[in-house]
Parts: sequence; C-alpha cells; structure tokens
Amino acid sequence: MVTTTADRPAAVIIGPPGSGKTTVATALGRLLGLPVLDTDALVESVAGATISDIFVTSGEPTFRAMEREAVAQALAEERGVVALGGGAPIDLATRALLAGHTVVFLDVGIADAARRIGFDASRPLLAVNPRATWVAMMKERRPVYEAVATHRVDTAGRTPEDVAAEIAGLLVGTAAP
Repeated sequence: MVTTTADRPAAVIIGPPGSGKTTVATALGRLLGLPVLDTDALVESVAGATISDIFVTSGEPTFRAMEREAVAQALAEERGVVALGGGAPIDLATRALLAGHTVVFLDVGIADAARRIGFDASRPLLAVNPRATWVAMMKERRPVYEAVATHRVDTAGRTPEDVAAEIAGLLVGTAAP
C-alpha cells in the first residue's frame, strides 16, 4: 500500500500531449484508492471555459498564469494523484513547486501520441502542422520533463492499467516510512 505524507500528493504525473497523463492518473488513483486531480480540469472549472477557448479568447499567457495557480493549489492541497497539463513544468515557478514531490514523467513517442489524441483542434498548441509541432515541442520539453522527474515510465504500446501498475510499484519503493 502506498501512503502519502501529510503535505504532498502521492504522485504528480507529467508528460507531453498524448502520453496519457489523465488516463494513467485515473487508473493509478483507482489502483491505490486515492483521489485524482487533473490541473487542466481545474483550470477549466475555475475559468468556466475550455482550455482551447481560454487560448483563443485570452491568449496563452493568461492560460499559463491560470495553470500555474491550479498547479500550486493542487500541490498544496491534493493528497492523491495529480495530473499536470503538458506545458505546466516548462514554467519556472511551477518547476520550483515540483521540487521535493514524486514526479512521474510519462514518456511517449509520436506514433503512440498521434494515435491517442489524433492531433485535433482541441489541442491549441498542435493546431498547425501537429506532427512537426509535437516533435519540436518534445525537443524543447524533454530535458525539462527529465530534470523534474523522480521516475520515467515508457508508455509505448502499453495499457493505462499496465503503466499505473508500474508506477504503483515505483511508489512503494519511494513511499515515506
């Protein structure tokens, strides 16, 4: 059984679009009997709008500020599993907040990412030339994901339940005494 410390989530899930952050976090929460919080859903709830709509009407800087606040709230209040939006760790303030947390980087290749998300219009940063944009995004973000991660888990060709089981095993190894 994985136990959480009194002041932090059991795991924080990060990765690029299409890595399965929300789906894996949900499977992990179910497996461990813990609540799950997706910071993108929190932003949408607070804003009363979709992320795509926030990008269009208010711009990326406004969304990133809202995202930073949602991540700070989640890391301070949630004791279960937290899934971050793909770009959240790029923000320096958010990166600093992640220090000391158990952060799991879900690594995925473009073939699996494309199959999972289809690179549709609901992903504002992938709206123009989605494959090339995703590859460029990963070239920029991979070093950040790797730097903040406690664990890296390859999701290629795996079910969310299999990935969640691997993470659960890793958490047992890092659980507080």
